[in-house]
Amino acid sequence: MFTEAQLYSPVTRERDGDVTVHLSDDHPGVGDEHYRTRRNAIAALALDYRPGNPVPHIDYTDDEQQVWRIASAELARKHEVYACREVREAAARLALPRDHIPQLDDVSRLLHPLTGFRYVPAAGLVPLREFFGSFADRTFHSTQYIRHHSAPLYTPEPDAIHEIIGHANQLASPRFASLYETVGAAVGRLETDAALKFLADVFWFSLEFGVVREDGQIRCYGAGLLSSYGEIDEFRQATLRPLDVAQMGTISYDITHYQPVLFCADSVDQLVDVLGEFFATMDDDTPARLGGRAHPAA
Repeated sequence: MFTEAQLYSPVTRERDGDVTVHLSDDHPGVGDEHYRTRRNAIAALALDYRPGNPVPHIDYTDDEQQVWRIASAELARKHEVYACREVREAAARLALPRDHIPQLDDVSRLLHPLTGFRYVPAAGLVPLREFFGSFADRTFHSTQYIRHHSAPLYTPEPDAIHEIIGHANQLASPRFASLYETVGAAVGRLETDAALKFLADVFWFSLEFGVVREDGQIRCYGAGLLSSYGEIDEFRQATLRPLDVAQMGTISYDITHYQPVLFCADSVDQLVDVLGEFFATMDDDTPARLGGRAHPAA
């Protein structure tokens, strides 16, 4: 099942106002005091943000800009081969810059005319109900920090490359943006933690790690795959199962490794129809109604 806290380095604020991002012992930047100080400062800006206020502007360093240029160029090449047509066409319309990191306001400026979505800052982990619920207002909570420069093509946690290259390119598609909004509306109806977790797991195996058959090939549309230089090369080795929300909401999996089981739609039309119907009708009784069909990971 989905364990949200494992995805992000915990962020704490002391009584004196000091903000600390707690990197894991194996994080590429854990031994870099400058990087740790930088992460703390960026997280503090996000924690201080309030809706209606200007989105914090980050003066990215040369190292951070270079990381973006490397990851952006390499992922663009991967998308031409492995991303589905819906995402490629949406990305072309969005036209994110490849030579510099866009500010979140820049992302919103490019994205809003296409699908109405806008970006707001997050220090790290955003509680599930707030994160998914904000989709109803076409709002996406995004981190602003960049992975460590020693590993420009790897991050153990979602960073701005994942949030922007992964999710914004996806959100530039009106059909995918509509699915996000439907997810947000569903969260507004849900009261139980079990139902919220079920929704999060279906989201994980679709809009984060979903794949689709297209032109005789398996191509990706999930933001987690679109933003992972390593996993986008490996996802075709996964065990593929048909699109099945009952299994997607109950299968056991480990978020710290490449996903060994993926759910494959026959077409973008099918995944939009199936996921749209599921999210539009999901309620607190859904996990109990479908949970008996749980399957272990292969």
